[in-house]
Amino acid sequence: MAAQGAGDTAKLLPALLSTQLSTFDCIIDTRSPAEFELDHIPGAINCPVLDNDERILIGTLYKQESPFSAKKRGAALVAKNIARHLEAHFMDMPREWRPLVYCWRGGERSGAFTHILQRIGWKAVQLGGGYQGFRRQVITELDAAAKQFSFQVVCGMTGSGKTRILHELALQGEQVLDLEGLANHRGSVLGGDPLEPQPAQKAFETRLWNALRSMDSARIIYVESESKKVGGVHIPDSLMERIRDGECVEVRASNATRVAWLMREYQHFLSDTPVLESKLQMLNARYGKETITEWCQQAREGRFTDLVNDLLVTHYDPSYQSSIERNFPRYQSDQCVSLDSDSDADFAKVASAIRAR
Repeated sequence: MAAQGAGDTAKLLPALLSTQLSTFDCIIDTRSPAEFELDHIPGAINCPVLDNDERILIGTLYKQESPFSAKKRGAALVAKNIARHLEAHFMDMPREWRPLVYCWRGGERSGAFTHILQRIGWKAVQLGGGYQGFRRQVITELDAAAKQFSFQVVCGMTGSGKTRILHELALQGEQVLDLEGLANHRGSVLGGDPLEPQPAQKAFETRLWNALRSMDSARIIYVESESKKVGGVHIPDSLMERIRDGECVEVRASNATRVAWLMREYQHFLSDTPVLESKLQMLNARYGKETITEWCQQAREGRFTDLVNDLLVTHYDPSYQSSIERNFPRYQSDQCVSLDSDSDADFAKVASAIRAR
């Protein structure tokens, strides 16, 4: 990197982020809160030099009056906001503090913030190309990852504890890509998190990029069998194709074990039956009013064991069998391990058996 002189701004290219991101003491996103919420570099803090309303105001001035009017007003707002962030977040930072600063294109917003930090004496670096450059690099590296990594696919019918087994594999030292965790969704009509929404598609892809960049391409990655869409987000095509080309091992469990596990995992529905009923109504076109009415009645009466068993037999199991054979060409029904119960010990036992294979 070239040495910076007075008036210069040291810049980092997005292509170097994977290897150099951890070298910075702080990552500052100077974009508006709305931009930050859609996606941002992992670990970044949001210090907007223009908030949502101010950004709209400056854009309106630029179009309706003149670029000069917009720049005058914008400069005053930017200066005020940078001063506020300095006082609120950075006054105690030592001279050696080294932040990375970025905005949308790597232009005026991050440039102004970086310039002031450098004039103070901190080793601030601006991200060349900004978030747009970072976004292009995420797409490029995700596509490359699809060619570099090999996957072991953990299959199994709904309720066989595939995600729980992935977590156990991680505890046992294996590389794991938890797609449902990254998507914040369990991949079915009942799979949404009631407390936290799913990330936007761009943010989901950033989470994938961040997870994969720390993994060793010489080692296998364990992943759960998923459809291309996890809730409202899509797994990138190149990565999905590579996962589906992975070797498969199936976890098999009795209906009783699966029902017990699902009732542990979906406790929020047991205590909020109106929400459960609204989710079940989404299956009305597929199974008819009579069946959905019966399932809702089971929920209202607290007959959750019957309800979960019916959902498995009628909805989830037939969908799984047709999907796994169609989408995972290396799936073989005789490549399997057994989950005897939903106890922690048995999940650990299954993970060890999968590793041994």
